[in-house]
Amino acid sequence: MKSVKKLSEMTLEELWELFPIYLTEHKSYWVDWYQEEIAVLKNILPPYIEYFHIGSTAINGIWAKPIIDILIVVKSNEELKVTAKTLQKNGYVVMSENDNRISLNKGYTENGFADRVFHLHVRLENDKDEIYFRDYLNEHSEVAKEYEELKLQLWKKFERNRDAYTNAKTDFVKKYTELAKLKAF
Repeated sequence: MKSVKKLSEMTLEELWELFPIYLTEHKSYWVDWYQEEIAVLKNILPPYIEYFHIGSTAINGIWAKPIIDILIVVKSNEELKVTAKTLQKNGYVVMSENDNRISLNKGYTENGFADRVFHLHVRLENDKDEIYFRDYLNEHSEVAKEYEELKLQLWKKFERNRDAYTNAKTDFVKKYTELAKLKAF
């Protein structure tokens, strides 16, 4: 019997092969998955932490990767690190980390995606651009459809290269995030 490599032992290319980009029609149950995961998080994290459903699963009616993105907002760099450590002790895996941001996931296995996949974005309270973008697209369905079309065009081209897929969306996301921020202020 062939042994399966641990995720931590895989190259980026092997991970992209195991976890390709996959888009699906919007599902009404994504909000339920978000709320159920928040209930889990509230049991392990302090009560003053803020949570937000972000990413395409939080935008009404558009195709998305069936991965629930959750923004977790903390007040200090110390809380950022403590929150990440607590999440790791409870089964979440660090994907990326710098001084002001830590991203974790749950639902990636050596055999592929679990039934439910979550990306947690732990950030400081002045770093909430994803909320501006989400709200703008939910208020402007025509822009949301443009975003959906862009994602559908990029899907197969970058199915096994998440970085390229994300980079190809960056200008669109920045443009509408900035418009949303201007509107808010």
